[in-house]
Amino acid sequence: MTLQQLQYIVAVNKHRHFVKAAQECGVSQPTLSAMVQKLEQELDVKIFDRDKSPIEPTEIGLKIISQAETSINDVNRIQEIILSEKSTMQGNLRIGVAPTIAPYLVPQFITRFRLAHKEVELRISEIISENIESDLLTSDIDIGILSTPFKRSEFLEIPLYNERFLAYFSPQNPCQVNPLTPENMPTEKLWVLMEGKCATSEVFNFCKMQSLGETSYKAGSIDTLIRIVDVNGGNTVIPELHTQFLTPEQQRQLTLIESPDAQREVSIIIRKDYVKEKMLNAVVNIIKQIIPEKMLVPKIRKFKVRL
Repeated sequence: MTLQQLQYIVAVNKHRHFVKAAQECGVSQPTLSAMVQKLEQELDVKIFDRDKSPIEPTEIGLKIISQAETSINDVNRIQEIILSEKSTMQGNLRIGVAPTIAPYLVPQFITRFRLAHKEVELRISEIISENIESDLLTSDIDIGILSTPFKRSEFLEIPLYNERFLAYFSPQNPCQVNPLTPENMPTEKLWVLMEGKCATSEVFNFCKMQSLGETSYKAGSIDTLIRIVDVNGGNTVIPELHTQFLTPEQQRQLTLIESPDAQREVSIIIRKDYVKEKMLNAVVNIIKQIIPEKMLVPKIRKFKVRL
């Protein structure tokens, strides 16, 4: 039994397809199939049921694959510990960022991180929150950035900053409520984000407000929401960092939602077995350069992250 064979069965389980697994592992399909079959012969069990389409792991195969994932992660941790002790950072960094956060972080983050850490191969993907969770579990990404609390025992949450929400009103339908709160938000023509992209907090949940909002169109981005309001009237809700993209005229159409709950916490999410403390702090330090200091969580503003 070799580490390579363990990597092969994990890849096959991930794709449920030998050709795709071979492509991921950088070998030919016959080579991968032969190595998996050799492992099955050595263990005297069938790891995969090849009669099903797509192929599926057997009951004992699932247990073997689960242990293989643990073993691979343990080996990777040894490599990461060695890299973390070196003076310069190197290796891969894969980050998944929620769509409602990406516009305010990603453009500047790419530039600043690459300038500061040329040895690191950076890959950033815009991923909805539910998929960030699954991608972390399968190690397709190293770090997730999304709205929290997440409350999953498999992960560590590192709060970065708190961001207020503001209401954006059309000049045709200016805000008539003072003060504006989540409870008295006008809902007659409230335009909202589609499910999976809306901003969620335990108290101020805009996903739940979908049932109250305009049903003729569910927008996929904040920019689209603002354009819809400008043309069709009504109102919407936008995060504070989006105000930098508004024209002076549009900024006059904003109304602060006066409630301590009308905000979101944005955090880094990592698996509990993540050990790249130096890489993690490099990410946090770049984010601290982008987000206004007043929005940063005090611990992040003052201290390094310790794993």
